[in-house]
Amino acid sequence: MAGTLGTVPPRDRLLALLVAVVWGLNFPAIHLSLEQFPPFLLVALRFALVAVPTVLLVPLPGVPWRWVVGYGAGFGVLQFLFLYVAMDTGMPTGLASLVLQSSAPFTVVLAGLLLHERLTGRQAVGVALAVAGLAGIAVHRAGLAGGTTLLPVLLTLCGGLGWALGNLCNRQARPARPFRLVLWMTVVPPLPMLAVSLATEGPARIGASFTTLDSRQGVLALAGLAFTVVVATLLGSGIWTALMSRHPSGTVAPFSMLVPVVGMGSSWLLLGERTPLVELTCGALVVTGVLVGSRPPRRYPSATGDPVTGDPAAVTRTASA
Repeated sequence: MAGTLGTVPPRDRLLALLVAVVWGLNFPAIHLSLEQFPPFLLVALRFALVAVPTVLLVPLPGVPWRWVVGYGAGFGVLQFLFLYVAMDTGMPTGLASLVLQSSAPFTVVLAGLLLHERLTGRQAVGVALAVAGLAGIAVHRAGLAGGTTLLPVLLTLCGGLGWALGNLCNRQARPARPFRLVLWMTVVPPLPMLAVSLATEGPARIGASFTTLDSRQGVLALAGLAFTVVVATLLGSGIWTALMSRHPSGTVAPFSMLVPVVGMGSSWLLLGERTPLVELTCGALVVTGVLVGSRPPRRYPSATGDPVTGDPAAVTRTASA
């Protein structure tokens, strides 16, 4: 990681660090919103607040609609359906920010299976390390409270799988203006998630969540939702997309590994969550695996002395939880 970060100007490194901090703080913000709103409704609200101005103001992304729908279904519907339910049913906020990084090894493996991309030795080692760390967390959780704490971990892993499927659709779309695709993807989740919310959470629970918005909990929930939409999604994703367009992804993507560090640290400071040492150790293994697997292959100078560029790292991030 150190060998590649030197190619990024200090200003852009600070911007990448800012995005990692914003995305890490997004998990406590989600926690605050879930204290007020039921999870499926919250997913619908989160994306609707971006989708409406997108339809009115943002030009079309210029990619086939199947990839827009696939990206929105994977990243928007599946990821957040499982993540929000997991957090609503007891998944610790900081641990959620870590386990969701499973999207990286899932992306590498699915790219090999579905897109027939060759899995390099480095990627295989990275996937193995990440899987070992995630398995360690799952085993530890399975031994707590009679195994009841395992289900939220499995749900979060399903969210990581949804993110990975969205990554594949994003990659297949190959958008000329990636941020437009990020915005138009938000058009997909609101209606199906609202339908799921009405069917499972019911009009009474939905209505009750809006009647107490003037309470302290309601105000904090709205603040958390505003942070998620405006700061994490629009500002964070906008800066990240700009950085990815200016630099090889291998020099920018490693900063995303700071997200679970900030997520777990802020959850401890703001929410009083404490992560057991064994889970911190397994989490370090996950982060190491993702870093190893997403590191681009070494490039050698061409005959003219210019650096040879190639495809970016297999694992890139275009948006965040």
